[in-house]
Amino acid sequence: MAGHSHWAGIKHKKGKADKQRSKIFSKLSKEITVAAKLGDKDPAMNPRLRSAIQAARSANMPKENIERAIDKSSVSTESNFENLRYEGFGPEKVAVIIEALTDNKNRTASSIRTIFQKAGGNLGTQGSASHNFNQLGIIKIDKKEVSDDQIFELATNAGADECKSENDFHEIQCPVSEIYNVKKELEKEITNFISTEIEWVPLNSVKISKEKNEDLVNFFELLEDNDDVQNVYSNAEFVN
Repeated sequence: MAGHSHWAGIKHKKGKADKQRSKIFSKLSKEITVAAKLGDKDPAMNPRLRSAIQAARSANMPKENIERAIDKSSVSTESNFENLRYEGFGPEKVAVIIEALTDNKNRTASSIRTIFQKAGGNLGTQGSASHNFNQLGIIKIDKKEVSDDQIFELATNAGADECKSENDFHEIQCPVSEIYNVKKELEKEITNFISTEIEWVPLNSVKISKEKNEDLVNFFELLEDNDDVQNVYSNAEFVN
């Protein structure tokens, strides 16, 4: 769920696979429930719900869990969740953006502030860190689905701004306002997507030496372990 934090490869080496899987399922379930509650319960008519379900499937979330999360949106006692954004600077003055989905913003703010303080960072106001990022629509597709040449042509025809091919996936970038229009065009040729997200992509990076890796990774893990935190983005670039 870390988007462009550039530390996913490192954190997975640290293990905790079952715990991470449980956390991811919990956060995906929350997003599915909220998306279904705010819009149509038919994924075909609700782009946010469709994207949430695709992300859940990519994480190998069981079908019954997805259906349960959708059904939960109909329960009248379901809490009202708010989408909130927190910004600040962590260890090594790394710029950080945290996206949260919470039913108690005071609890969430207090928890996040404590994590920053213990790491020697500081939680700022909105706008304090986000000027270091561009907010973009990001669509990811498994490389098994389509070749490098094909995806470039499809992305261009769909109106995307950029298309990159990484080791395991293709990443298509577009303006936030166009993400679902681009996705709709791609869906004419592609059925399986890893994710469709609005992400914060860093404009510049802070290089982190190998000696400082562990402190920063621990900081990011504490943030992501928080039940209310959905995504963590930073401009950290780990140097081997």
